[in-house]
Amino acid sequence: MIGRALISVSEKRGVVELAKVLAELGVEILSTGGTAAALTSAGVAVKQVAAHTGAPEILDGRVKTLHPKIHGGLLGRNTPEHQAEMRTNDIAPIDLVVVNLYPFEATIAKATVPFAEAIENIDIGGPSMLRSAAKNHERVAVVVDPDDYAQVIADLRAGGEVSPPRRLALARKAFAHTAAYDGAIAAYLSSIDDAVATARDQVPARRELPDTLSIQWRRLYELRYGENPHQRAAFYADGRSPLATPSGGRPTIATAEVLGGKQLSYNNILDLDAALGLALEMTEPAAIVVKHNNPCGAAIDRDVAAAYVRAREADPVSAFGGIVAVNREVDEALAKLLVETFLECVVAPSFSAAARDLLASKKNLRLVAAHGTWKPSTGELGWSLRTIAGGALVQTVDHGMVDLAQAKVATVRAPTDQERTDLAFAWRVAKHVKSNAIVFAKQGVTVAIGAGQMSRVDSVRICERKAGDKLRGAVVASDAFFPFRDGVDVLAEAGAVAVVQPGGSVRDEEVIAAANEHGLAMLFTGMRHFRH
Repeated sequence: MIGRALISVSEKRGVVELAKVLAELGVEILSTGGTAAALTSAGVAVKQVAAHTGAPEILDGRVKTLHPKIHGGLLGRNTPEHQAEMRTNDIAPIDLVVVNLYPFEATIAKATVPFAEAIENIDIGGPSMLRSAAKNHERVAVVVDPDDYAQVIADLRAGGEVSPPRRLALARKAFAHTAAYDGAIAAYLSSIDDAVATARDQVPARRELPDTLSIQWRRLYELRYGENPHQRAAFYADGRSPLATPSGGRPTIATAEVLGGKQLSYNNILDLDAALGLALEMTEPAAIVVKHNNPCGAAIDRDVAAAYVRAREADPVSAFGGIVAVNREVDEALAKLLVETFLECVVAPSFSAAARDLLASKKNLRLVAAHGTWKPSTGELGWSLRTIAGGALVQTVDHGMVDLAQAKVATVRAPTDQERTDLAFAWRVAKHVKSNAIVFAKQGVTVAIGAGQMSRVDSVRICERKAGDKLRGAVVASDAFFPFRDGVDVLAEAGAVAVVQPGGSVRDEEVIAAANEHGLAMLFTGMRHFRH
């Protein structure tokens, strides 16, 4: 039975309601500082920790719960030996700990925070209590997340104690929380220069990639298998990423809601992420069809239904069994088009009720509502990680996107307004195509895409085989520079009229000369978008 609880929280959400229930059940409440003040003002009787331990808070509050009467009360087991020792030392058991920590990550998220302020927001007593309580979850319930208050209250009202399975689950969450907390501190301290040690009131410069990188992942669910049936797999979410909501935040597949169809597979999730990433580049109504992590069709138009038809028809063979992303709500008109082709998944900001009813006829079609603000990403995702045997490669996410109105015209002929518009569209698509990427586009739709080839010329040849004469009059985007003029020669032969590429080859002059010979317009962006 819960007889005594210790409550000390930085985040006050729901704590008064929890404390009132504890008080109703006759639980003695110990508390400190601001939490004690908040509970007292709400009419909840509390006993100050200092009164319980007989030791005052000292060192500007740095030491208040680090005391044998606190940690002995948490760590003492229900064994005759422990109980006798606790009585000898006048240590009363504490059965419930409700603690969340100083807001260290929120503090260092402010670009102007001085080093000394960051250090003062490193919690010591809180993690110590969480670890003591979690270690002794056999007897003690530990609550670090306000979202768990309702379940704890339900258990207490039902039987006066927190059930053993719940105590174990809460202990897991507490250790995960302290691990992530310590990881954030280690990353911060290893991202700043040693000079800050003698200039504690200064705002330290921080390296974007710290010496110590600790990222905690929480399992969302186990998958049926990985890329292949003989591989085991699970889907994890970044434990520190804020959840996206319909009103804000970057939409992600990890925070999306699966509305219908069977469980997502490993390959579905990879393709959904690729489709969503490209859809977020578009501000106009857009539709993307992805197959094997590459777009096979992309289009913009007056509405998403029209855009989807164009994207699907750009490569109808590859679209079969594909993944579709649209950046507007799926309405009934679009749903009628979606059921015409076998698709694995559709991801969108939302689905109308009529669309969901219609799409329900496709039992295996997964509908994925990716909540949040659908707009080009600007840096909020932080790092991109790729594991290799024995290590990991870490980089910042590719949020770069050059405005082609500012791009350098490298050739004698400048692109027309329509060509420049199509080049901008093709350039956004090329960013999301596996290297070596070649994208032909015309009038806001991809005509052909060459992806993942060892030679850029081969990527062009693939586009020729796929689209033939449809390439005539199209523009081309290349994710990286042309190392030789042969790439320009073959795309001109295929019928291209304008090209956008990063530039920067030692043979740029030869490439530009080739473009001039063919009468092509060519833009240099100065930014590469390799995707390996």
